[in-house]
Amino acid sequence: MHSLFEEQEKYMQQNYLSRPYAAITGIGGYVPQKRRTNLDLEQVCDTSDEWIMKRTGIKERRILDKDLATSDMAVMAIRDLCTQFNKDLDDVDAIIVATSTPDVMMPATANIIAKKLGLKNVWAFDMNAACSGFLYALDMGSSLIETERYKNVLVVGADNISSFVDIQDRSTNILFGDGAGVVWLEPSSENGIIDAFMQSNGDGREFLNIEGGGSLHSLNNETIAIEKKYIRQDGKVVFKQAIQSMSDACNQVLKRNNLDIDQVNWLIPHQANKRIIDAVGKEINIAADRTLSNIEYLGNTIAATIPLCIWENLKQLQKGDLLMLTAFGAGFSWGASLLRWAI
Repeated sequence: MHSLFEEQEKYMQQNYLSRPYAAITGIGGYVPQKRRTNLDLEQVCDTSDEWIMKRTGIKERRILDKDLATSDMAVMAIRDLCTQFNKDLDDVDAIIVATSTPDVMMPATANIIAKKLGLKNVWAFDMNAACSGFLYALDMGSSLIETERYKNVLVVGADNISSFVDIQDRSTNILFGDGAGVVWLEPSSENGIIDAFMQSNGDGREFLNIEGGGSLHSLNNETIAIEKKYIRQDGKVVFKQAIQSMSDACNQVLKRNNLDIDQVNWLIPHQANKRIIDAVGKEINIAADRTLSNIEYLGNTIAATIPLCIWENLKQLQKGDLLMLTAFGAGFSWGASLLRWAI
């Protein structure tokens, strides 16, 4: 006779195997019309198009109008998704927004988005893991689907990072732009999120941050607010750590799933710097023509880079393709996700 423990173990295994995948069944994006080109930056600081392209691979970035906020971009991206994939917003159960640039300190930007979309009684909340935010939120969203508590989850990556860029600082003004991307998750018996490996530590706090505006350096102290309101980074440290962390995360996922890199159809990395993208591809030994990128004309849009990159390269993806997503951000935070494309 089986013990009670054995019966419970058998039930849990059967239940786990019967859980659905969380599949991406729709994707949308939005980028502002205004462009900040390398020529524009030449007029405000000691830099050049040649220098910027050589170091980053970025030619221009999109900049949101001053009277708009992160939620406005997210709403536009969600509406784009609904139009392109014939989705009904009334079906949405939850909205997870990955952002480092919320509209306000409170309420959550996800709440504001729900209001602007006319949604009632949805679970809406924000996550902040900087440039890794979309992968963190995607993992959370897939967990909601896998538990079968929710059937339709919007995962948004959106940042109005230009609001925190010092236009005189050439270590950051050449990198960052604004944008929003979103995916619709729902259950699937065949394709979807297969695995995710997420990590973080506090080692990177001094090397990449926006210190002003929180409880430590509040806006009540005007001197601190002015001094610390911009994004700052130590490019050399971030560059080296990003390559190592993203490569390691990808290799961890491959190992855990008994896969060889040749079985992965597409690598879709965080769009931080073209040299980082190329280096990660070399480290994990994937062919350059199987790495998707859109950094040249959008720059680093923080949590929006990966969904925007997928959105802009949709025509290259085929249903059943195996995708590896990877990101690295402030914290430090990093990770990789493996999924079977369902569209």
